[in-house]
Amino acid sequence: MRIARFASGGDPQYGVVELLEDGGRNPGTVAVLTGDPLATPVQLTGERHELEGVRLLAPVIPRSKVVAVGRNYAAHAAELGNAVPTTPLTFFKPNTSVIGPGDAIVHPRVSEQVSFEGELAVVIGRICKEVPESRAAEVIFGYTVANDVTARDLQKSDGQWARAKGYDTFCPLGPWITTHQTLDEVADLGIRTTLDGVEKQNGRTSDMVHSIPALIAYITSFTTLLPGDVILTGTPEGVGTMRPGQEVSIEIEGIGTLTNTVTSDSPEAAAPRSTETE
Repeated sequence: MRIARFASGGDPQYGVVELLEDGGRNPGTVAVLTGDPLATPVQLTGERHELEGVRLLAPVIPRSKVVAVGRNYAAHAAELGNAVPTTPLTFFKPNTSVIGPGDAIVHPRVSEQVSFEGELAVVIGRICKEVPESRAAEVIFGYTVANDVTARDLQKSDGQWARAKGYDTFCPLGPWITTHQTLDEVADLGIRTTLDGVEKQNGRTSDMVHSIPALIAYITSFTTLLPGDVILTGTPEGVGTMRPGQEVSIEIEGIGTLTNTVTSDSPEAAAPRSTETE
């Protein structure tokens, strides 16, 4: 099942995306739900919209935090000259960094090296603390696609990652949350990133150093996760810089494709931020 958050002439709504297997001639529909499935039990309202007639939003705005994992693919750690951590290397991205599919990633003027990082994201479905690996599946609501945007030069100069990873727009998520997939099914998915249509990353989730259950166990050993919190699981090798005017797309097999453009933060070039209503 694919759960989307969308706008259609009013406040954000949630719905079930129904894709049609017709060679792409019709993108399908979204069946409206009565509320937020991460917060309350929901039902279908009976209302439907053509998918191409709505604006997809970030499928989740984390209640409290995005917990990201660095250097969780050995080849990516190596390409940046770093060792693979023996325990997960975690950091936080603020929920104000989250944007949705089609929204613009704002390139800060103070950085010359804003990079894309295509990642599988885990959306948490219940309050949880000290979760053993054997019970990790019980706390997962679903999965989506993420771009862990990073100002690489600021990451190096600051000596810590809060600014480099935390700018507004530096955590695109989408296009929807895919639910009801087992941990075995997501353990070996292809991740492909393109920049202006040119392939830059091509990896598989099976190359993770620390598995999803291991990440959940480790993260919940020191912090409580809330429904709607998001875990970014790391990126394969091939990261590179983006410039204003370019378009970055991240496709994860069985999950979906997340596409965003890059814009400048200069007053004459910056596009207005989304208000999440139309």
